[in-house]
Amino acid sequence: MDYCTSPSATHHRTSSASSPDAAVLKALLLVQSDALDSKFQGASEIRRLTKTSQRCRRHLSQSIPHLVSMLHRLHSPESHLEAALLALLNLAVKDEKNKIKIVEAGALGPIIGFLQSESLILQENATASLLTLSASTVNKPLISAAGAIPLLVEILRCGSPQAKADAVMALSNLSTLPHNLSIILDSNPVPAIVSLLKTCKKSSKTAEKCCSLIEYLVGFDEGRIALTSEEGGVLAVVEVLENGSLQSRDHAVGALLTMCESDRCKYREPILGEGVIPGLLELTVQGTPKSQSKAKTLLRLLRDSPYPRSELQADTIENIVCNIISQIDGDDDQSSKAKKMLAEMVQVSMEQSLRHLQRRALVCTPTEMPINTCTSEVSSK
Repeated sequence: MDYCTSPSATHHRTSSASSPDAAVLKALLLVQSDALDSKFQGASEIRRLTKTSQRCRRHLSQSIPHLVSMLHRLHSPESHLEAALLALLNLAVKDEKNKIKIVEAGALGPIIGFLQSESLILQENATASLLTLSASTVNKPLISAAGAIPLLVEILRCGSPQAKADAVMALSNLSTLPHNLSIILDSNPVPAIVSLLKTCKKSSKTAEKCCSLIEYLVGFDEGRIALTSEEGGVLAVVEVLENGSLQSRDHAVGALLTMCESDRCKYREPILGEGVIPGLLELTVQGTPKSQSKAKTLLRLLRDSPYPRSELQADTIENIVCNIISQIDGDDDQSSKAKKMLAEMVQVSMEQSLRHLQRRALVCTPTEMPINTCTSEVSSK
């Protein structure tokens, strides 16, 4: 006997079959299959479902071991490796537990291996994955111990524009551990960082992470020597100090201050020679409280040469600036007048602007290259 199915029952089954829970279950069953094509289909579905859904990232975390096993099949078609890698990448975005699970499941070996792949697509996706995984404090020493840092520096030298941007952000994440910082320094990254800093947009996240790394690295004598030895290295930092985001400018002034404090006689002239004064003046007025403090301290360090000055040099911008800076912390009326004077001086740029422009014309600059940037969490793909 045939039984009629009511419209409401049909609708219930249809909506249930197409629900997110059903899609999650289907993706899990596919990725757990022994058939390679089914695994590929499951990885592609997991990538799609986790692109924007935090809920799906959590429910699909049990797929991580199966996706990692796909990465270990190095003779699989590139499309299969890419699907598994991107599924893991999306699972890790904004999910600390998944980041840790992915590393614990053994993903670092193949991911780091992909950094040396002849496939630019696998290189880029592996770099993006390490950027995301390195946002976890638990993962940072493990990524370093697996040998990722020298390969990330190599990507910074020779990778695609997007891979370079992701590599510098991953290195910036890793640099917060002192042990990792020494490994980064040993890999001689400064020339590649300066090269990227010259070509990226100065207000970008890439520029911010470049300056963050430089600020850490110039805390070491080798880092300071590398930056000043690199053609246009100090100038690139000065340009970020002038045109970067608030965070970038803070890192830039911090780097220059660290250099000057480490050896004032050695680094004062190289910093002054790049026309840093106008940018510092503006920062004392418009920067964050931290940036303002750093800028004032650096201006004071740059004020007087350790060598005798002639009478003709007595009223140079350095001395004028310091007189104004000394008034900024005075009473409200005096401080207001001092800030107005500073603003006017920034506009005029005074005597060092010409030298600064001439220097830029000689050293710089390739056309600024647009790079898709992201935060410490790489965008879902």
